[in-house]
Amino acid sequence: MFQALLLEKTDNVFTARVQAIDEARLPAGDVTVKVDYSCLNYKDGLAITDKGPVVRRWPMVAGIDGAGTVLESSHPAWKPGDAFVHNGWGVGETHWGCLAEKARLQGDWLVPLPPRFTARQAMAIGTAGYTAMLCVLALEDHGVKPAAQGGGGEILVTGATGGVGSVAIALLGQLGYTVVAATGKPAEEAYLKSLGAASVIDRAELAAPGKPLQKERWAGVVDAVGSHTLANALAQTRYGGAVAACGLAQAADLPTTVMPFILRGVTLAGVDSVMAPLAKRQRAWDRLAQDLDLDRLASIVEEVPLEAAIDRAHQLMAGKVRGRVVVKTGA
Repeated sequence: MFQALLLEKTDNVFTARVQAIDEARLPAGDVTVKVDYSCLNYKDGLAITDKGPVVRRWPMVAGIDGAGTVLESSHPAWKPGDAFVHNGWGVGETHWGCLAEKARLQGDWLVPLPPRFTARQAMAIGTAGYTAMLCVLALEDHGVKPAAQGGGGEILVTGATGGVGSVAIALLGQLGYTVVAATGKPAEEAYLKSLGAASVIDRAELAAPGKPLQKERWAGVVDAVGSHTLANALAQTRYGGAVAACGLAQAADLPTTVMPFILRGVTLAGVDSVMAPLAKRQRAWDRLAQDLDLDRLASIVEEVPLEAAIDRAHQLMAGKVRGRVVVKTGA
């Protein structure tokens, strides 16, 4: 038996609770793992509070992320004792997840835990931080550089106090970019500047409908918000700039025009972390191990036990959580 956060829905009645589950109920997979830490991402919050159609198979153990050690494996790349990190792949949606003491996964989904990180640090990063790194890589791949490398201009990060935003600011600040953080929480200005933001703006400046082309400002953008915020960010991006879009915290629509793309050569780069191929995942985790300041990472983390994950998920969806929530799943 092992403890897990189980989500159930019967006759449209939803329940979420931590309970003991027989290991025999674990789904098919070629690697059985001991999960030492998991975390709460926005998608986990949607699933645990039943505020979005995340779960597509019932019952479901929540948790799209996990880190720990391999217990059993029939996969050639993995053996007992190996340290792993897992992100995405539909886990917590169609396959039982990692907000549990044990999980059974596919070896092809796992990335070796970088030696620089503990399992706890890997989950402090989690899908949110791994997605932030994918966004930074997307900007780099489109030629957006810090001033010291011949680039220049400001980089906008929306949803700045969230998991993606917090790690994106820490990464971009460490790499030498001039970061502007957009947030609806003015009291968090000191926190955002401690991560590496040069300045902070009110998200209200971006959240309402705006003109299709506006004054050029941003050399690059990391957007986890969508809707009018993303549309305005595009309208304000400088000639040849790039925008990495990875979320929909405001909404999933994009009320914009082709003007930024055909008149300013702006690139909109979609960033998917769930089904990203292994090579892209490995690149992101290698760069996280190289570039992420662990002191800054530690400053954005709150740790809770598995029993507290449901309450924290509700607070996350209410906008009362900043940074990252790490869940200690094991004893």
